[in-house]
Amino acid sequence: MSRTIRPDAVLVQAVIAGALSFAHLHDIAAAAGQDGWKAWAYPISVDLLLVAAWHRIRTLRADHHAARAAWSWFGTALIASLGANIATAGLLDLNAVPIWLRILVAGWPALAFLGGTLLVHSPTEAPSIVPDAPQPAEELPTQEVELQRDDEPATAHAPELPPAPVVTASAPSVPPALLAHAQKIADAHEATTGDPIDREALRARLGLPAPMADAIATQLQLA
Repeated sequence: MSRTIRPDAVLVQAVIAGALSFAHLHDIAAAAGQDGWKAWAYPISVDLLLVAAWHRIRTLRADHHAARAAWSWFGTALIASLGANIATAGLLDLNAVPIWLRILVAGWPALAFLGGTLLVHSPTEAPSIVPDAPQPAEELPTQEVELQRDDEPATAHAPELPPAPVVTASAPSVPPALLAHAQKIADAHEATTGDPIDREALRARLGLPAPMADAIATQLQLA
């Protein structure tokens, strides 16, 4: 049984847009003095940096890490591609390319190599940590008290009840990563001001509820 091949409109549009952008980047590089195979290498370099930055952004998002550096390199490659597309729309005389554009085109390989290296080998940024919710305090056990029967004398006393046990709410558990992050904040504060950070300042820096901030301050032995 033969299968019907249906073209994907999104894929076709992506191929057309990629081919046009590739040609525009080639024309800009050739007009800026990069002849031969070098002019064809420029659009490949720009598109590879764009794809690498987007892949890095998706990976960091999946691991709940910040992706500010990856977004900056994605924006750099996008500006290079978009700028070439706009420049070839009659806004730039390709027969008389300005000096600043020649400098940008000539310096692109070093910039692209730096961006690709940092995207691959940069350590991941600190994740946004959501502290565990404080555990609710255990309910006090209810004790049943027998009511005095009507036939008992009025002078009879109700049986004495044992004192209710004192229940304290258990301290919330602190994730090790959050504790290490708080220690870094405390060390940085002491290195900057010369004084150890107090509980209120640490809670304000972390933006956590009071029980969790107190638990962290207790483990860090803060006043």
